[in-house]
Amino acid sequence: MADLIVNSAVKDALEGHNVSGEFYDALDEQVQELLDHASRRAEANGRKTVQPRDL
Repeated sequence: MADLIVNSAVKDALEGHNVSGEFYDALDEQVQELLDHASRRAEANGRKTVQPRDL
C-alpha cells in the first residue's frame, strides 16, 4: 500500500494528542477507500476527472 498521508502533518493537525503508529496505517487505509470510491463513481458517470462530488 502506498503512503497517502504525511505523518508529520497528521500529528500537527492533532496537536495536543499522542498518535499511535497504528493510527497512521488505519488513516491511510481510510483515505485509500475514499479514493477508490471516488474513482469508481467518476468512472460510473463516464468521467475520467474525479470531482469533489465523487466523495
